[in-house]
Amino acid sequence: MAITRAGETFSGYNKPKNSRKGGKKFAVLAKQGDTVKLIRFGDANMKIKKDQPKRRKSFRARHKCDTDKPSKLTARYWSCKKW
Repeated sequence: MAITRAGETFSGYNKPKNSRKGGKKFAVLAKQGDTVKLIRFGDANMKIKKDQPKRRKSFRARHKCDTDKPSKLTARYWSCKKW
């Protein structure tokens, strides 16, 4: 079953996909409880260098990925999950 939202087709909820619309790198149709929201995140013009431990540690600390758990309906949650 495919879901179409804002001109994009999603194969289900909470599954990130590559997206260049809106100047963002990824998009996900996030669902938490009864709430559904289209989230776009990531800079389309930057490369992800999560294979470099110092960059990964800095990113996760800067976005408080491990200390303050964000909601699934935020771009921060999905960015932290990717990193």
